[in-house]
Amino acid sequence: MQALVYYGPYDVRVTEMPDATIEQPGDVLVKITTTNICGSDLHMYEGRTDMQKGRILGHENLGEVVEVGSAVVQIKVGDIVCMPFNIGCGHCRNCETGYTGFCTTMNPGTAGAAYGFAGMGPYPGGQAEYLRVPHGDFNCLKLPEDAKEKENDYVMLSDIFPTGYHATELAGVMPGDSVVIYGAGPVGLMAAHSAALKGAGKIMVVDNHKDRLKLAEEFGAIPIDFSKAPAVEQVLELTNGLGADKGCECVGYQCCDKHGAEHSNVTMNELVQAVKATGKIGVVGVFVPKDPKSKDPLQKKGHMDFDFGSFWMKGQSIATGQANVKSYNRQLCTLISLGKATPSKIISHEISLEEAPNAYDHFDKRDKGWTKVILKPGKTKSSVKKSSSIAKAGK
Repeated sequence: MQALVYYGPYDVRVTEMPDATIEQPGDVLVKITTTNICGSDLHMYEGRTDMQKGRILGHENLGEVVEVGSAVVQIKVGDIVCMPFNIGCGHCRNCETGYTGFCTTMNPGTAGAAYGFAGMGPYPGGQAEYLRVPHGDFNCLKLPEDAKEKENDYVMLSDIFPTGYHATELAGVMPGDSVVIYGAGPVGLMAAHSAALKGAGKIMVVDNHKDRLKLAEEFGAIPIDFSKAPAVEQVLELTNGLGADKGCECVGYQCCDKHGAEHSNVTMNELVQAVKATGKIGVVGVFVPKDPKSKDPLQKKGHMDFDFGSFWMKGQSIATGQANVKSYNRQLCTLISLGKATPSKIISHEISLEEAPNAYDHFDKRDKGWTKVILKPGKTKSSVKKSSSIAKAGK
Protein backbone atom coordinates (compact mmCIF):
# COMPACT_ATOMS: atom_id res chain seq x y z
CA MET A 1 0.00 0.00 0.00
CA GLN A 2 1.02 3.63 -0.42
CA ALA A 3 1.73 5.48 2.82
CA LEU A 4 3.37 8.68 4.05
CA VAL A 5 6.56 7.69 5.86
CA TYR A 6 8.83 9.68 8.17
CA TYR A 7 12.49 9.57 7.11
CA GLY A 8 13.88 12.33 9.32
CA PRO A 9 13.43 16.04 10.03
CA TYR A 10 11.56 17.76 7.16
CA ASP A 11 11.70 14.54 5.15
CA VAL A 12 8.43 12.68 4.62
CA ARG A 13 7.76 10.61 1.50
CA VAL A 14 4.96 8.60 -0.02
CA THR A 15 6.38 5.08 -0.04
CA GLU A 16 5.24 1.56 -0.88
CA MET A 17 4.74 -0.19 2.46
CA PRO A 18 3.46 -3.65 3.49
CA ASP A 19 -0.32 -3.80 3.49
CA ALA A 20 -2.05 -3.36 6.84
CA THR A 21 -3.68 -6.67 7.82
CA ILE A 22 -5.80 -8.28 10.51
CA GLU A 23 -3.40 -9.42 13.27
CA GLN A 24 -5.70 -10.13 16.22
CA PRO A 25 -9.30 -11.44 16.41
CA GLY A 26 -10.54 -8.04 17.60
CA ASP A 27 -8.94 -6.08 14.74
CA VAL A 28 -10.77 -4.15 12.05
CA LEU A 29 -9.18 -3.30 8.70
CA VAL A 30 -10.19 0.07 7.27
CA LYS A 31 -9.67 1.43 3.78
CA ILE A 32 -8.80 5.05 4.48
CA THR A 33 -10.79 7.58 2.47
CA THR A 34 -9.90 10.74 4.42
CA THR A 35 -6.98 11.44 6.75
CA ASN A 36 -5.79 14.78 8.07
CA ILE A 37 -2.47 16.47 8.71
CA CYS A 38 -2.52 17.58 12.34
CA GLY A 39 -0.54 20.40 13.92
CA SER A 40 0.99 17.88 16.30
CA ASP A 41 2.32 15.95 13.29
CA LEU A 42 4.58 18.93 12.75
CA HIS A 43 6.45 18.26 16.00
CA MET A 44 7.62 15.00 14.47
CA TYR A 45 8.10 16.49 11.01
CA GLU A 46 10.49 19.07 12.47
CA GLY A 47 12.49 16.42 14.30
CA ARG A 48 11.45 17.67 17.73
CA THR A 49 10.49 14.18 18.97
CA ASP A 50 12.03 10.72 19.08
CA MET A 51 9.92 9.52 16.12
CA GLN A 52 11.62 6.53 14.51
CA LYS A 53 12.51 6.67 10.84
CA GLY A 54 10.41 4.40 8.65
CA ARG A 55 7.14 4.89 10.53
CA ILE A 56 3.83 5.82 8.91
CA LEU A 57 2.33 9.10 10.13
CA GLY A 58 -1.31 10.04 10.64
CA HIS A 59 -3.73 9.88 13.57
CA GLU A 60 -6.85 11.63 12.19
CA ASN A 61 -8.49 8.88 10.17
CA LEU A 62 -11.79 7.90 8.55
CA GLY A 63 -12.68 5.18 6.08
CA GLU A 64 -14.66 2.10 5.08
CA VAL A 65 -14.37 -1.24 6.85
CA VAL A 66 -13.13 -3.91 4.44
CA GLU A 67 -12.37 -6.78 6.84
CA VAL A 68 -13.05 -7.67 10.46
CA GLY A 69 -11.46 -10.14 12.87
CA SER A 70 -13.29 -13.21 14.15
CA ALA A 71 -14.06 -11.59 17.53
CA VAL A 72 -15.56 -8.37 16.14
CA VAL A 73 -19.30 -8.16 16.77
CA GLN A 74 -20.60 -4.60 16.29
CA ILE A 75 -18.60 -3.32 13.32
CA LYS A 76 -19.39 -4.81 9.89
CA VAL A 77 -17.75 -4.78 6.47
CA GLY A 78 -19.03 -1.76 4.59
CA ASP A 79 -19.46 0.46 7.68
CA ILE A 80 -18.07 3.98 7.40
CA VAL A 81 -16.10 4.62 10.58
CA CYS A 82 -14.03 7.33 12.22
CA MET A 83 -11.25 6.34 14.62
CA PRO A 84 -10.33 8.35 17.72
CA PHE A 85 -6.63 9.12 17.64
CA ASN A 86 -6.44 7.48 21.09
CA ILE A 87 -6.17 3.70 20.92
CA GLY A 88 -7.88 2.16 23.93
CA CYS A 89 -8.32 -1.40 25.10
CA GLY A 90 -11.77 -0.72 26.53
CA HIS A 91 -11.26 -2.73 29.69
CA CYS A 92 -8.48 -1.16 31.78
CA ARG A 93 -9.51 1.10 34.66
CA ASN A 94 -8.82 4.30 32.73
CA CYS A 95 -10.78 3.18 29.67
CA GLU A 96 -13.69 2.03 31.84
CA THR A 97 -13.86 5.44 33.51
CA GLY A 98 -13.70 7.37 30.25
CA TYR A 99 -9.98 8.20 30.18
CA THR A 100 -9.32 6.45 26.88
CA GLY A 101 -6.48 8.85 26.12
CA PHE A 102 -4.63 7.29 29.03
CA CYS A 103 -5.16 3.57 28.38
CA THR A 104 -2.70 1.57 30.49
CA THR A 105 -2.48 -1.57 28.35
CA MET A 106 -2.02 -0.52 24.72
CA ASN A 107 1.38 1.10 25.28
CA PRO A 108 2.97 -0.69 28.27
CA GLY A 109 4.95 1.63 30.51
CA THR A 110 3.05 4.70 29.34
CA ALA A 111 -0.56 5.77 29.83
CA GLY A 112 -1.80 6.43 26.30
CA ALA A 113 -1.49 5.07 22.78
CA ALA A 114 -2.12 6.54 19.33
CA TYR A 115 -1.69 5.88 15.61
CA GLY A 116 1.54 7.04 13.98
CA PHE A 117 2.81 9.14 16.86
CA ALA A 118 6.14 9.34 18.70
CA GLY A 119 6.10 7.74 22.14
CA MET A 120 2.53 6.49 21.75
CA GLY A 121 3.19 2.88 20.87
CA PRO A 122 4.20 0.94 17.74
CA TYR A 123 0.97 1.49 15.80
CA PRO A 124 1.27 2.65 12.17
CA GLY A 125 -0.58 5.80 11.20
CA GLY A 126 -3.43 6.27 8.77
CA GLN A 127 -1.88 8.59 6.20
CA ALA A 128 -2.00 5.51 4.05
CA GLU A 129 -4.39 3.45 1.97
CA TYR A 130 -5.25 1.04 4.80
CA LEU A 131 -5.19 1.05 8.60
CA ARG A 132 -5.37 -1.74 11.16
CA VAL A 133 -7.60 -0.76 14.09
CA PRO A 134 -7.01 -2.78 17.30
CA HIS A 135 -10.09 -3.56 19.43
CA GLY A 136 -12.21 -2.44 16.52
CA ASP A 137 -15.58 -2.69 18.27
CA PHE A 138 -14.30 -0.21 20.86
CA ASN A 139 -12.14 2.06 18.71
CA CYS A 140 -14.37 2.53 15.65
CA LEU A 141 -17.21 5.05 15.67
CA LYS A 142 -19.81 3.93 13.14
CA LEU A 143 -21.06 7.01 11.29
CA PRO A 144 -24.65 7.85 10.29
CA GLU A 145 -26.19 7.41 6.85
CA ASP A 146 -24.95 10.82 5.73
CA ALA A 147 -21.33 9.76 6.34
CA LYS A 148 -20.19 10.18 2.75
CA GLU A 149 -22.07 13.45 2.27
CA LYS A 150 -20.47 14.98 5.38
CA GLU A 151 -17.21 13.05 5.37
CA ASN A 152 -15.07 16.17 5.71
CA ASP A 153 -16.99 17.10 8.86
CA TYR A 154 -16.99 13.64 10.39
CA VAL A 155 -13.24 13.12 9.95
CA MET A 156 -12.73 15.97 12.43
CA LEU A 157 -14.19 13.66 15.10
CA SER A 158 -10.91 11.74 15.10
CA ASP A 159 -9.07 14.48 16.98
CA ILE A 160 -9.40 18.22 16.59
CA PHE A 161 -13.12 18.70 17.16
CA PRO A 162 -13.18 16.59 20.37
CA THR A 163 -9.84 18.14 21.39
CA GLY A 164 -11.19 21.67 20.97
CA TYR A 165 -14.30 20.64 22.89
CA HIS A 166 -12.07 19.06 25.56
CA ALA A 167 -10.35 22.43 26.04
CA THR A 168 -13.70 24.01 26.89
CA GLU A 169 -14.55 21.10 29.21
CA LEU A 170 -11.24 21.41 31.06
CA ALA A 171 -11.87 25.14 31.41
CA GLY A 172 -15.43 24.55 32.59
CA VAL A 173 -17.03 26.80 29.97
CA MET A 174 -20.65 27.54 30.80
CA PRO A 175 -23.43 29.48 29.02
CA GLY A 176 -22.77 33.21 29.18
CA ASP A 177 -19.07 32.88 30.01
CA SER A 178 -16.40 35.04 28.45
CA VAL A 179 -13.66 32.81 27.03
CA VAL A 180 -10.19 33.62 25.75
CA ILE A 181 -8.56 31.03 23.49
CA TYR A 182 -4.85 31.19 22.70
CA GLY A 183 -4.21 29.83 19.22
CA ALA A 184 -6.27 30.09 16.03
CA GLY A 185 -4.93 26.88 14.57
CA PRO A 186 -7.35 24.00 13.92
CA VAL A 187 -7.73 23.07 17.59
CA GLY A 188 -8.17 26.67 18.72
CA LEU A 189 -10.81 27.19 16.05
CA MET A 190 -12.59 24.04 17.23
CA ALA A 191 -12.42 25.35 20.80
CA ALA A 192 -14.09 28.54 19.59
CA HIS A 193 -16.74 26.51 17.76
CA SER A 194 -17.29 24.40 20.89
CA ALA A 195 -17.53 27.44 23.16
CA ALA A 196 -20.19 28.86 20.85
CA LEU A 197 -22.09 25.55 20.90
CA LYS A 198 -22.01 25.72 24.70
CA GLY A 199 -23.51 29.21 24.68
CA ALA A 200 -20.47 31.25 25.71
CA GLY A 201 -21.31 34.93 25.84
CA LYS A 202 -18.04 36.33 24.50
CA ILE A 203 -15.33 34.35 22.72
CA MET A 204 -11.90 35.87 22.05
CA VAL A 205 -9.22 34.12 19.98
CA VAL A 206 -5.56 35.19 20.17
CA ASP A 207 -3.18 34.74 17.24
CA ASN A 208 -1.22 36.79 14.71
CA HIS A 209 -2.15 34.95 11.51
CA LYS A 210 -4.82 37.04 9.83
CA ASP A 211 -6.25 34.20 7.73
CA ARG A 212 -6.78 32.09 10.84
CA LEU A 213 -8.25 34.98 12.80
CA LYS A 214 -10.70 35.53 9.95
CA LEU A 215 -11.88 31.95 10.38
CA ALA A 216 -12.25 32.56 14.11
CA GLU A 217 -14.61 35.42 13.28
CA GLU A 218 -16.68 33.05 11.13
CA PHE A 219 -17.18 30.92 14.25
CA GLY A 220 -18.45 33.96 16.14
CA ALA A 221 -15.23 34.89 17.95
CA ILE A 222 -13.56 38.26 18.44
CA PRO A 223 -10.10 38.18 16.83
CA ILE A 224 -7.21 39.31 19.05
CA ASP A 225 -4.16 40.05 16.88
CA PHE A 226 -1.19 40.23 19.25
CA SER A 227 1.00 41.73 16.52
CA LYS A 228 -1.04 44.95 16.82
CA ALA A 229 -1.18 45.29 20.61
CA PRO A 230 -0.47 43.05 23.61
CA ALA A 231 -3.12 40.36 23.78
CA VAL A 232 -3.62 40.67 27.54
CA GLU A 233 -4.37 44.39 27.19
CA GLN A 234 -6.94 43.68 24.48
CA VAL A 235 -8.64 40.97 26.54
CA LEU A 236 -8.79 43.15 29.66
CA GLU A 237 -10.27 46.00 27.64
CA LEU A 238 -12.99 43.67 26.33
CA THR A 239 -13.78 42.37 29.83
CA ASN A 240 -13.94 45.67 31.77
CA GLY A 241 -10.51 45.05 33.25
CA LEU A 242 -11.56 41.83 34.99
CA GLY A 243 -10.24 39.23 32.56
CA ALA A 244 -12.05 36.37 30.86
CA ASP A 245 -14.07 33.90 32.93
CA LYS A 246 -12.34 30.96 31.26
CA GLY A 247 -9.21 30.38 29.17
CA CYS A 248 -8.05 27.72 26.71
CA GLU A 249 -4.46 26.98 25.69
CA CYS A 250 -4.47 25.51 22.17
CA VAL A 251 -0.89 26.18 21.03
CA GLY A 252 1.57 24.12 23.09
CA TYR A 253 5.27 24.23 23.78
CA GLN A 254 6.27 25.72 20.43
CA CYS A 255 4.38 28.96 21.07
CA CYS A 256 6.11 32.16 19.98
CA ASP A 257 6.28 35.81 20.99
CA LYS A 258 5.40 38.66 18.62
CA HIS A 259 8.89 38.47 17.12
CA GLY A 260 8.47 34.81 16.20
CA ALA A 261 10.89 33.56 18.85
CA GLU A 262 9.90 30.37 20.68
CA HIS A 263 9.18 30.64 24.40
CA SER A 264 7.25 27.69 25.80
CA ASN A 265 5.83 29.75 28.68
CA VAL A 266 4.30 32.64 26.69
CA THR A 267 0.74 31.39 26.35
CA MET A 268 0.52 29.97 29.87
CA ASN A 269 1.77 33.13 31.56
CA GLU A 270 -0.46 35.34 29.43
CA LEU A 271 -3.47 33.19 30.28
CA VAL A 272 -2.77 33.76 33.98
CA GLN A 273 -2.92 37.49 33.26
CA ALA A 274 -5.86 37.39 30.85
CA VAL A 275 -8.17 35.16 32.95
CA LYS A 276 -9.97 36.61 35.96
CA ALA A 277 -9.28 35.73 39.59
CA THR A 278 -10.81 32.29 40.36
CA GLY A 279 -11.05 31.61 36.61
CA LYS A 280 -10.30 28.25 35.03
CA ILE A 281 -7.78 27.39 32.30
CA GLY A 282 -7.92 24.30 30.06
CA VAL A 283 -4.68 23.22 28.38
CA VAL A 284 -4.81 20.94 25.32
CA GLY A 285 -1.79 22.32 23.46
CA VAL A 286 0.99 19.72 23.48
CA PHE A 287 3.69 20.13 26.15
CA VAL A 288 6.37 17.44 26.12
CA PRO A 289 8.44 15.89 28.96
CA LYS A 290 11.62 16.82 27.13
CA ASP A 291 12.58 18.81 24.05
CA PRO A 292 16.33 18.30 23.47
CA LYS A 293 16.41 20.49 20.35
CA SER A 294 14.97 23.56 22.07
CA LYS A 295 17.21 26.59 22.52
CA ASP A 296 15.71 27.13 25.98
CA PRO A 297 17.61 25.16 28.67
CA LEU A 298 14.43 24.77 30.74
CA GLN A 299 12.37 23.52 27.80
CA LYS A 300 15.09 20.99 26.96
CA LYS A 301 13.96 19.26 30.17
CA GLY A 302 10.26 19.92 29.56
CA HIS A 303 10.19 22.70 32.16
CA MET A 304 9.11 26.33 31.92
CA ASP A 305 9.36 29.61 33.80
CA PHE A 306 5.73 29.75 34.97
CA ASP A 307 4.26 32.66 36.93
CA PHE A 308 2.99 30.44 39.73
CA GLY A 309 2.84 33.29 42.22
CA SER A 310 0.25 35.25 40.24
CA PHE A 311 -1.58 32.04 39.42
CA TRP A 312 -1.81 31.18 43.12
CA MET A 313 -2.75 34.69 44.24
CA LYS A 314 -5.59 34.79 41.72
CA GLY A 315 -6.97 31.46 42.92
CA GLN A 316 -7.07 30.08 39.39
CA SER A 317 -7.15 26.43 38.41
CA ILE A 318 -5.63 24.57 35.48
CA ALA A 319 -6.65 21.25 33.96
CA THR A 320 -4.55 19.59 31.26
CA GLY A 321 -4.09 16.62 28.99
CA GLN A 322 -4.99 15.14 25.65
CA ALA A 323 -8.64 14.61 24.80
CA ASN A 324 -10.34 11.35 25.63
CA VAL A 325 -12.01 11.38 22.23
CA LYS A 326 -14.56 8.65 22.96
CA SER A 327 -16.01 10.78 25.76
CA TYR A 328 -17.23 13.28 23.18
CA ASN A 329 -17.29 11.87 19.67
CA ARG A 330 -20.78 10.37 19.67
CA GLN A 331 -22.39 13.57 20.93
CA LEU A 332 -20.39 15.73 18.53
CA CYS A 333 -21.24 13.31 15.71
CA THR A 334 -24.93 13.96 16.42
CA LEU A 335 -24.39 17.72 16.25
CA ILE A 336 -22.76 17.31 12.83
CA SER A 337 -25.56 15.09 11.57
CA LEU A 338 -28.17 17.64 12.73
CA GLY A 339 -26.30 20.48 11.03
CA LYS A 340 -25.54 22.26 14.30
CA ALA A 341 -21.77 21.77 14.01
CA THR A 342 -19.71 22.29 10.86
CA PRO A 343 -16.04 21.68 11.68
CA SER A 344 -15.16 21.33 7.98
CA LYS A 345 -15.29 25.13 7.70
CA ILE A 346 -11.63 25.22 8.69
CA ILE A 347 -10.46 23.08 5.74
CA SER A 348 -8.25 24.98 3.35
CA HIS A 349 -6.81 22.16 1.22
CA GLU A 350 -8.24 18.81 0.13
CA ILE A 351 -5.55 16.93 -1.75
CA SER A 352 -4.31 13.48 -2.72
CA LEU A 353 -1.94 11.42 -0.60
CA GLU A 354 0.84 11.86 -3.16
CA GLU A 355 0.80 15.62 -2.51
CA ALA A 356 1.27 15.21 1.26
CA PRO A 357 5.02 16.01 1.43
CA ASN A 358 4.46 19.38 -0.22
CA ALA A 359 1.49 20.02 2.08
CA TYR A 360 3.59 19.30 5.17
CA ASP A 361 6.07 21.93 4.01
CA HIS A 362 3.40 24.61 3.51
CA PHE A 363 1.53 23.77 6.71
CA ASP A 364 4.73 23.76 8.76
CA LYS A 365 5.67 27.21 7.47
CA ARG A 366 2.17 28.51 8.33
CA ASP A 367 1.92 29.80 4.79
CA LYS A 368 -1.06 32.04 4.18
CA GLY A 369 -4.25 30.10 3.54
CA TRP A 370 -2.94 26.76 4.86
CA THR A 371 -5.24 26.29 7.85
CA LYS A 372 -6.23 22.61 7.68
CA VAL A 373 -5.17 19.96 5.16
CA ILE A 374 -7.08 16.75 4.49
CA LEU A 375 -5.72 13.92 2.37
CA LYS A 376 -7.70 11.57 0.14
CA PRO A 377 -5.75 8.29 -0.27
CA GLY A 378 -6.61 6.33 -3.39
CA LYS A 379 -7.37 9.45 -5.39
CA THR A 380 -5.05 11.12 -7.84
CA LYS A 381 -4.09 14.76 -7.79
CA SER A 382 -6.46 15.65 -10.62
CA SER A 383 -9.45 13.85 -9.06
CA VAL A 384 -9.46 15.74 -5.76
CA LYS A 385 -11.41 18.97 -5.63
CA LYS A 386 -10.12 22.03 -3.88
CA SER A 387 -12.16 23.13 -0.90
CA SER A 388 -14.17 26.34 -0.86
CA SER A 389 -11.78 27.70 1.77
CA ILE A 390 -8.95 27.57 -0.78
CA ALA A 391 -10.96 29.71 -3.14
CA LYS A 392 -11.52 32.24 -0.36
CA ALA A 393 -7.79 32.33 0.31
CA GLY A 394 -7.01 32.86 -3.35
CA LYS A 395 -5.13 29.58 -3.63
